[in-house]
Amino acid sequence: MIRLRQIKVLVSDDNYLDVIASKLKMNKSDIKDYKIIKRSIDSRFKPNNYYVYEIDIEVDNENKLLNKYGCNDIFKSPIEEYKFKPSGKENLSNRIVIVGSGPSGLFCAYMLSMYGYKPIIIERGSDVDTRINKVNEFWKDNTLDMECNVQFGEGGAGTFSDGKLNTLIKDKDFRMKKVFEIFVENGACEDIMYNNKPHIGTDILIDVVKNIRNRIINNGGSVRFNTKLTDIKYSNGKLESIIVNENEEIKCDCLVVGIGHSARDTFKMLYDNNIDMQAKPFAVGVRIQHSQSLINNNQYGLNYSKKLEDASYKLTHTCKNGRGVYTFCMCPGGYVVNASSEENRLAINGMSYHDRDSGTANSAVIVTVGPRDFGDNPLSGIEFQRNMESITYKIGNGLIPIQLFKDYINNKESTKLGSIKPMFKGNYKLTNLNGIFPDYINESLKEGIIEFDKKIKGFASDDVVLAAIESRTSSPVRIIRDDNFESNIKGIYPCGEGCGYAGGITSSAMDGIKVAEAIMNKYGNE
Repeated sequence: MIRLRQIKVLVSDDNYLDVIASKLKMNKSDIKDYKIIKRSIDSRFKPNNYYVYEIDIEVDNENKLLNKYGCNDIFKSPIEEYKFKPSGKENLSNRIVIVGSGPSGLFCAYMLSMYGYKPIIIERGSDVDTRINKVNEFWKDNTLDMECNVQFGEGGAGTFSDGKLNTLIKDKDFRMKKVFEIFVENGACEDIMYNNKPHIGTDILIDVVKNIRNRIINNGGSVRFNTKLTDIKYSNGKLESIIVNENEEIKCDCLVVGIGHSARDTFKMLYDNNIDMQAKPFAVGVRIQHSQSLINNNQYGLNYSKKLEDASYKLTHTCKNGRGVYTFCMCPGGYVVNASSEENRLAINGMSYHDRDSGTANSAVIVTVGPRDFGDNPLSGIEFQRNMESITYKIGNGLIPIQLFKDYINNKESTKLGSIKPMFKGNYKLTNLNGIFPDYINESLKEGIIEFDKKIKGFASDDVVLAAIESRTSSPVRIIRDDNFESNIKGIYPCGEGCGYAGGITSSAMDGIKVAEAIMNKYGNE
């Protein structure tokens, strides 16, 4: 096949095959087959917005065409395929155990099972169907199950998210492509393979997660829900067994730790067992809500084609105090959700369904923090989060505290909403958010939002709705691992976002694949 880049077509027309035929001076009927490789949106000439495609086509006499038109934008399609061949020889005395069924744990288990290994996943929360019911009950009546919630349960925190698959990781080994292929094989829409900003959506992701679980089981793996890692046993620096649910011992010489960033009790247990770890920077702040039409009009122009998906944005600013403030996990047509996992503490996140049709856009606006703010003890970042989450819970009286931006600027409690209809999963309370944060965070958030208004007009309008607290942007801890992906206790493999090696669904899944490869390059599957 031949690959063509920079195929630009008006969104309103989207006639990319006609453009290709014209470019190569052939009839459209001469294109025997084609495959979209990438698609992005060029909005520099709004409201005339363009799709920009990269497409592989199959035609007769490909070499003749390449000799005639070959250049950086027309060339022989490269082979882009994930390849891996296990080389491990050591014997495993026991089955591999994977802690956590988030993206890193699921994809690690999936790959191991595909190559004949029979891993056991242990998950402290429930299966995804039970989890949905419990989360919906929590959003309705504020009754929290600390073991099964937006953070814990099958699929991890990503299950109740937008299902965004963006990542900046370079992919020379095509692990990312493999991740997307696995998602599509298990029910995700095929457009994630080529869209520049792919997303699955919570409603579809739920079934995808179940399908991946069933594939693992069909390949000989096992999944145990409501099974919490509570201790480890080791001698001479090597793992021997694990304890689950306080009293059940499982012999284990290979443990993948794919816990999420909210597994604070598990981090404490591992720290008490002398696992090497360190505090790492993360970010905290608020969720901001605008009408989706405001974002669309700013990004696409007033008369944009309705074929376009709802627009997103990504904004950054360096404040006068030296802090970085930026938007994160932007959810077009989404909801702000109560994502709490501990009693008397409150945290929020953003979520979208596949169709992104709520009419309201939300994004985290967050400020970087690090050990200089909370100390360099490995667990000090967790306590920093907990302190602000406790204040948030009190200020909101157990509900999501919200405030209009004009009142946040003036340090004045909000008493009524304005023109923007906020979209929440979970109940909320109008209040004053200033008391949640240290002064340097409040100053940075206010400065950043005002600066962002210069890029998206209306971003800092009076009626914009802020909600708190976005505190779980990434893990505050990194569990140290060596070049073989093992911790200082051999046989323990830290993995994914919770352990400090990823920053979202895709990078976590890719890290799960890397850890699976490391295990398969050490151990045989017999």
